[in-house]
Amino acid sequence: MGKCSFIVVGSGWRSEFYARIARRFPALFELKYILCRTEKKARAMGERLGVPATASEERCIKARPDFVVAAVNKESLFEVTRHWAGLGFPVLMETPAGIREEDLWALWELARAGAMIRVAEQYFRYPLVACGLRALARGLIGETDSVELSLVHDYHAMSLIRRMLGFGPEDFTVTGREFVSPVEETDSRYGPVTDGTVKARGRVRAEFVFSGGKRAFYDFDGVQYHSFIRARHIEVRGVRGQWNDTVVRYVDAGHAPGLLKLRAEAVSGYEALMTPELAEIGARWDPFVHMETAQDEYAIATLLLDFGTLLRAGREFYPLSEALEDAYMWLRMKRAVETGERVPSEPRPWR
Repeated sequence: MGKCSFIVVGSGWRSEFYARIARRFPALFELKYILCRTEKKARAMGERLGVPATASEERCIKARPDFVVAAVNKESLFEVTRHWAGLGFPVLMETPAGIREEDLWALWELARAGAMIRVAEQYFRYPLVACGLRALARGLIGETDSVELSLVHDYHAMSLIRRMLGFGPEDFTVTGREFVSPVEETDSRYGPVTDGTVKARGRVRAEFVFSGGKRAFYDFDGVQYHSFIRARHIEVRGVRGQWNDTVVRYVDAGHAPGLLKLRAEAVSGYEALMTPELAEIGARWDPFVHMETAQDEYAIATLLLDFGTLLRAGREFYPLSEALEDAYMWLRMKRAVETGERVPSEPRPWR
């Protein structure tokens, strides 16, 4: 497995993950540049992160990276992806695939015209989640029929729901509402909050009914990402068992009950791609506290490896059609919440 080289377009918080990974695993990754809007920003990022940074697009093009990571804000993500794909570079874009349905259609047309675009959806790669998904794939709880998910938001949740229910794009209807209530801030992206600040937080609850009869119940508010007093939950029901958070209960072939405790460090879905150092990243966290640190870094590292493998060997890891479907489901849910109506899916070209 050879080293893959890339540039990162964008200088926000997400870009720093790619910089840390490239710096930590120089045998696997070469970060040519982080492309910033200004030279002042580039100098600051380069000094702080210890990686090359520039405001010159021409310099990035001349560096001839294997691919481009688009890690800008959601409003600019589609245009940045289209721009670099138009220059002939494969693009790994941050989530979501689009914030408007017309963007999803346009991305599909770009791909049909030959552009290599994939989306960096990471949550099904979180080792604890991946461990549970592998238990489902083994048929441990039988055919799954419903999911209740209060773990991640929007398009991320859609990708997990589909995998937990075991299908790709499928027709559906969705209903939803948002509820607002006060909650004390206890944690943040930058560490604990202890000043007693209370903020009003919106909580979205939605129900998807799929054409095959399966159902998904979505329940999330943003404070759950960084809170010591708001838990996150997984519940997947199947004909022979149930996955609850870190425990899978089931009946075996002899109809005797069994219990499987999921351990993040037991996940080994990327043995062929991982160095011992990468494997170690996935073994040192409390799975439901600070999920966005070590688990994110692990997931992004495997995304970079898999995108490089896709370019070299054609091995798929997350087809663009799935990323488009996940964003589409989110946008339909968003419409249902905003209108209070039952919103059906409509024909889309990637289905």
